[in-house]
Amino acid sequence: GIYIVTQDGTRLIDGMSSWWASVHGYNHPKLNAAIIKQLGKMAHVMFGGLTHQPAIDLGKKLLSIVPVGLDAIFYADSGSIAVEVALKMALQYQIAAKQAQKCQFASTHSGYYGDTWHAMSVCDPINGMHSLYGKQLPMQHFVPAPSLGFERELTQNERDGLINFFAKDSDKLAGFIIEPIIQGAGGMRFYSPQYLQLLRQLCDEHDVVLIADEIATGFGRSGKLFACEHAGISPDIMTIGKALTGGYMTFAATLCTRTIADTISQSDYPTLMHGPTFMGNPLACAVACASIDLILSYDIEARTANMQKIMEQQLEPAALLDGVAEVRCLGAVAVIQLKTSVDMPVFQSLLIDNGIWVRPFGKLVYIMPPFVITDDELVTLCQALLKVVSIYLMQKG
Repeated sequence: GIYIVTQDGTRLIDGMSSWWASVHGYNHPKLNAAIIKQLGKMAHVMFGGLTHQPAIDLGKKLLSIVPVGLDAIFYADSGSIAVEVALKMALQYQIAAKQAQKCQFASTHSGYYGDTWHAMSVCDPINGMHSLYGKQLPMQHFVPAPSLGFERELTQNERDGLINFFAKDSDKLAGFIIEPIIQGAGGMRFYSPQYLQLLRQLCDEHDVVLIADEIATGFGRSGKLFACEHAGISPDIMTIGKALTGGYMTFAATLCTRTIADTISQSDYPTLMHGPTFMGNPLACAVACASIDLILSYDIEARTANMQKIMEQQLEPAALLDGVAEVRCLGAVAVIQLKTSVDMPVFQSLLIDNGIWVRPFGKLVYIMPPFVITDDELVTLCQALLKVVSIYLMQKG
């Protein structure tokens, strides 16, 4: 179900899907059965020189649903590692293509890609979580964050800014990494699909690898199975994770085009030098297959459209509160942005008192509920959240 039960028996509606991963709720019988069945056969085997049926089955399933052109898969341990692999893959591709000078990366401000070393280097260096590490990180290139507004048109100034950046710096760039449509932990920001379309065009023109980080957005969260679909584009490399196993095991994948895979494999350095111990773990692959089957059974676009409609209706009154800057919803994501940062101890106590679990950060109070939540449960979650925000703002004066 969708409830978290505390030690004293208090039941909390989970509004976070355990950081966006447990999209089927908890203790799902089909996911349980997939792991138990695989455990009876084989829990783990090295993925070097060997393969196994769950990995093969998962590969076929993924290639049948991801954006067109993504034809090769690298299994990874976690989202951050999938991003590390994506960056190494883009760099190794450029070296193999005899363009070793293209050795840096670009991204936008307000982006977040994980907490491992190279992943941190492409996160927002000013407003992100890793300013402590400062100049120790590899120096990358950053452009302004896409302007807020999923349905808005790009302005000519925005277009010119991105075009001029590529004209000036693309000769140094191995790749450009971006979270498509929804910038997650960097600000829960929704932006126009036109930005992605222009970015795809510029990457093609300047031979820059376009990396789409779908770890948070993939498998339906944005309202499409993959957020890139909103723009009708396919990236050169894509990372997935979180919902991939329905929150049951840490697991992720990096996918790329056949051109990138073949260019690397036919070069002087034909092996991608990354080999996680638990790469392609059979238990993870088995539960990932079951998770994808469930997602595909949901009619995910209709389900998330309904979730968006309910969240918009129920949370709209929050926009009238003095301490609220904006309320925004897209797909199965809803955000109440406050004018000041949340006092977590005070806010968390109110959440528990009102029977819900949400984990704000900074000024952002947001929910990404499990896909299995019923309409009534979602209404209850939204009404309780609205009540908590109202009480909190009254207490803060």
